[in-house]
Amino acid sequence: MMDVARLAGVSHQTVSRVLNEHPNVSEQTRLKVQAAIAELGYRPDRAARALVTGTSKVIGVVTQNTALYGPAMMLTAFEEAALATGFAVNVGSVRNLDERSIADAVERHLDQRVAGLVVIAPVASAGPALAQLPEHVPLVTIDGDPERTSTLVTVDQVAGARAATEHLLAAGHETVWHISGPSDWFDAAGRVRGWESALRDAGREIPPLLTGDWNAASGYRNGQLLARLPEATAIFTANDHIALGLLRALNEHGRRVPEDVSIVGFDDVPEAEYFTPPLTTVRPDFDAAATATLELLLAQIEQEGTADAARRTIAPSLVVRKSVAPPPA
Repeated sequence: MMDVARLAGVSHQTVSRVLNEHPNVSEQTRLKVQAAIAELGYRPDRAARALVTGTSKVIGVVTQNTALYGPAMMLTAFEEAALATGFAVNVGSVRNLDERSIADAVERHLDQRVAGLVVIAPVASAGPALAQLPEHVPLVTIDGDPERTSTLVTVDQVAGARAATEHLLAAGHETVWHISGPSDWFDAAGRVRGWESALRDAGREIPPLLTGDWNAASGYRNGQLLARLPEATAIFTANDHIALGLLRALNEHGRRVPEDVSIVGFDDVPEAEYFTPPLTTVRPDFDAAATATLELLLAQIEQEGTADAARRTIAPSLVVRKSVAPPPA
């Protein structure tokens, strides 16, 4: 800051006022300081600023180190929303969402004086760690345990699964089979509940649940069984990658999609519209979830962590393509 002041021919207090957008600075002085900042490549030290002012413009995020589409897109959407409001995001990735890993990541964030925390915690193993966090720390959980009385933002998994199942029933199928995600994921459990409730409300038989692992290999493995069942004419998969593996298994057994079997996925990955056939799927609104998370977190920051627990549930939408048709005669 002293270097900027010397180059601009002003005091370091004036540089500070320009950086803080103080109104009592002439436009000519502001332009001189901004030119010096640009020439020197000066960047304010966020940690030092937090120590001086007692505030921080950094949000700490704890998430699993994963390439899975849903968590990755949620993180990207939140980073964009935070940056648009002037906050930087410090991401602490952990190998597993267990108590020790989350606690360590949170401690690292708190040591850096972050303004608040966001934890993307879609699995049951994260619960014990979240229960131990200091109460005064502004915190929002994304896709966490719906039973916890804490501030939570989540996509309505039940509604999305119901929409997928009802779409297949509306096409004329007697029932719908389901390949779920891992049982310890809240997203997977919600999608199972939505699938079951849609069938139950329609008075249809609920077939045995098949469990996947979010990847195409599990869709292919379960598809080897479903391809041999002529009564399996409609299948809802817990995500689009499972659907991709299922498509290959059905093709290898000579079962055509959608002429013989109809499929609906979940997530609307960018490749879904280029599957053969283009995949009908459920699209979560990651941008809306990120915006809601930021709004709730900023409310807590403004009230120094004393805001009441709140909950936002974001509705997904059904994207209709060409993988659903009436059942074969």
